[in-house]
Amino acid sequence: MYKVTIKPQWQVQAPNGEPALVRLVELLVGIHETGSLARACARAELSYRYAWGMLKMGQNALGAALVTSTRGSGARLTPLGEKLVWADKRIAARLSPLLDSLASEIEVEFERAFAPAEAILRIHASHGFAVETLHRFLSRKQIAADLKYRSSQEVLASLTRGNCDLAGMHLPIGELEAPMLRLYAKWLRQGNLHVVDLATRRQGLMVARGNPKKIHGVADLVRKGVRFVNRQPDSTTRALLDLLLARENIDGRAIDGYDNGEFTHAAVAAYVASGMADAGLGIETPAQRFGLDFIPILQERYFFLCPKAVYDTTAIDAVLAILRTSEFRKAVNALPGYDARHCGRVLGVVDAFPELRG
Repeated sequence: MYKVTIKPQWQVQAPNGEPALVRLVELLVGIHETGSLARACARAELSYRYAWGMLKMGQNALGAALVTSTRGSGARLTPLGEKLVWADKRIAARLSPLLDSLASEIEVEFERAFAPAEAILRIHASHGFAVETLHRFLSRKQIAADLKYRSSQEVLASLTRGNCDLAGMHLPIGELEAPMLRLYAKWLRQGNLHVVDLATRRQGLMVARGNPKKIHGVADLVRKGVRFVNRQPDSTTRALLDLLLARENIDGRAIDGYDNGEFTHAAVAAYVASGMADAGLGIETPAQRFGLDFIPILQERYFFLCPKAVYDTTAIDAVLAILRTSEFRKAVNALPGYDARHCGRVLGVVDAFPELRG
């Protein structure tokens, strides 16, 4: 099976029309992550002399220093250098799920040239790190999967139209489950569906390291001087925030940044880590990856919906076999905030969500 990888790349053009950043951002990211120009050069496979020349050209084109270096203390980025690095991280966090979906489509086109279309597993899912892990395991097993990341509403609509075999979404566990279920009941009550558990994960507030704004819950988001970054309007995490705010009798319009929406948890984390916001609601994994503090609020359940007509197929059998392996569960449990103890469990919709009875 062919594997396709697509990575975002960007550059800035100076006022004179010359490109100011050709591999320069890659070098700056290396300095940021290693604290050393020499180690950044080794990682990028650039000579030390060439890298210094690249830095000087970039600084001349942009009109400001990008790196400071002192004997014995390594290299440090200037504020401008930091801004370029965090711009790169935000671009990657925002585009990676989209590019992963596109790469999956291209892989499927390769596969269709060698295998019948019905052999390709169609997965439409709300973005999540356990889903990414499953996709990697499917690739290792040479199982062709067309993975598309969508909002939960789009996923359910796709399932209803018969355009996917597995529909991945998430719902909160506890008192907010029932009101959230009501948002999706018209799809879930259609019957003829199996629920396949993937994992539980923690949702909470992502804040800067040390929590300088002393944010401890959604009630603190309305305080003056607190900037928030939200998710897109049709996402389940956005709906979850609205339920949390309603529980506190808070109008979302009172929050600075309520209308600023990002499309993934990682993009929210990058937004906060770059200093553009003080808090965002999301899961724990990207918070840790971006060096943020995480304030847990609740657990949620991530699962797949599978039509009964598709359930008894070799493709679904292969997925269930992967989900039930200790190797896969270990990989998911290694993700901060994730718990795979029920991974691969299969239930009827009403058994999984008793609130749907009647």
